[in-house]
Amino acid sequence: MEMASHDSQLYRIRHSLAHVLAQAVKLEYPSAALGFGPPTDTGFYYDFDFGDTKISDEALKVLESRMKKIIGQRQPFTFEDSTRAEALAACQKLGENYKIENIENLHSRGVSNFRFYTNGPFQDLCEGPHVNHTGELPAKSFKLDRIAGAYWLGDEKNKMLTRIYALAYETPEELDNYLKRRALALEYDHKKIGKEQELFHFDDLVGKGLPLWLPNGTVLRQEIENYAEEVEFNYGYKRVHTPCIAKEDLFKTSQHLPAYVESMFPPMVVTNEQTGYVEKFYLRPMNCPHHHLIFSMRKRSYRELPMRLAEYGQAFRFEQSGELSGLIRVRTMAINDAHIYCRKDQLRAEILHTLKLYDEVYSTFKLSNFKYRLSVRSRGEGSEKFKGTDEMWNESEAALKEILEQLNIPYYVGEGEAAFYGPKIDIQFRNLLGREETVSTIQVDFLAAVNFNLRYTGEDGKEESPVVIHRAPLSTHERFISFLIEYYGGAFPLWMNPLQVVLIPVNETCLDYCLTLKSELHGAKVRVEVDESHESFNKKIRINTMKKASILLIIGNKEVDSNMVTVRRYGVTEQETLSKDEFISGLLKDIKTRVNNREPVTAML
Repeated sequence: MEMASHDSQLYRIRHSLAHVLAQAVKLEYPSAALGFGPPTDTGFYYDFDFGDTKISDEALKVLESRMKKIIGQRQPFTFEDSTRAEALAACQKLGENYKIENIENLHSRGVSNFRFYTNGPFQDLCEGPHVNHTGELPAKSFKLDRIAGAYWLGDEKNKMLTRIYALAYETPEELDNYLKRRALALEYDHKKIGKEQELFHFDDLVGKGLPLWLPNGTVLRQEIENYAEEVEFNYGYKRVHTPCIAKEDLFKTSQHLPAYVESMFPPMVVTNEQTGYVEKFYLRPMNCPHHHLIFSMRKRSYRELPMRLAEYGQAFRFEQSGELSGLIRVRTMAINDAHIYCRKDQLRAEILHTLKLYDEVYSTFKLSNFKYRLSVRSRGEGSEKFKGTDEMWNESEAALKEILEQLNIPYYVGEGEAAFYGPKIDIQFRNLLGREETVSTIQVDFLAAVNFNLRYTGEDGKEESPVVIHRAPLSTHERFISFLIEYYGGAFPLWMNPLQVVLIPVNETCLDYCLTLKSELHGAKVRVEVDESHESFNKKIRINTMKKASILLIIGNKEVDSNMVTVRRYGVTEQETLSKDEFISGLLKDIKTRVNNREPVTAML
């Protein structure tokens, strides 16, 4: 979910409602001190210092009622600009010490003009913009949502303030839609389902951001990797396997040191037993430097290009603890990585070839909740982190833009979102709340050939430098699986479901038939269980439906006598009765061809 632009009506509504909240708080709690109150991507928040007063959820109802009265008063929003001295005097008169500190902080960064907005009896230091008057605010489209603690200026050394979060939209329907999405997001949160279905586990003895993959989760990993290997084989990739660690010199050559050092684990210092020389080794943050060494191990010919090297390689990144979030952001990850080494005149064809692969992969998973971002370097502040020449950047950015437009793929530009070595196409997926996360990427890299002296002999016998394309359609196992869990609500397509078939005997006399059928299915590599519990038949159905098994086979005396099975598929109301052999034949075909009858959770909205 994106932040509304500053000049949009939604931004003005959210910003103005923050002031209305602050006014309501000052009316209800006159001694409360004001912090900050900015819009957010779902509404707004405001930080307050209530002193010794404790604010409860019940207080939010009172404040919300006061806000609606203020909205009904149609208070105009007006502003007045002030000098630093005038602004300080105004805040001292209001007794707003946090605002005084903010003025001084802004002044130290060169700000000399300070604006105050007034609506009714309320005045606040603010740049705006706002609606014309409070009557323009939709009284039925906002909701005070929750209370949290927040350190002043985000510094834990400062005082803890009370933050009131609110939701705000232009229409009641939009607010209602968000609330429904949030309810679904809570119900199908990948961390919750991961625990319920025993997919993965985090343990403090291992460390933050280092998941332990349990048997069920490992099935997901293996099935996705098997699928990726199959597709990549069909698209001309060759698989490699490289170590997770390397000497410091490799990452200096690749320029990850120092460009990426803050996201790398600290080095391991090793003393060479023979020479006494001290060496540093790093856990790799990505696989590309190792792949470049494979390309450069011997002389290459233009006839070998394009060379497509693929690996599900383990990488390690020291993400800040506050940024870790389930499987979405972890410290160790298996990346569905590949690097394509091609001639410049092959670049566009290879990107088209890669996009075709992406389209096939997304179709298999029935993914549609994504859009394309053309990530380019920034031209102003922060541009120093982008390495290479202007010619390199201009050429590669133009190539990606041309291809997206040639294919009529809608995209938006993300300035400053490029990798330090080149621009990229990022595929941005939306979660249940509408927030974007980068799942897949295609990156153009002219810099690797320079850093690693990558060369091939051209048709004319002269040495040339290849272009490198980095691509990862399935991102990391961790992030991709977190999206699949939430996308399907934990009810995975049959071919990848850790629990494909559960046999449910109606009574004890049917158990032997179930066990024999289980053995046959297991021999065909089907993940199958028999419910031998002493629960009632109906409870067995409920329990195994909650486990989200793809297929329940109901086995009663009729099925045993006629060598049949009654099939109940997850999410399908109608049952069907088939011969055992017909069922097994169809089942194995569906698994082999990766039939996907699952719909995303968002279809419930």
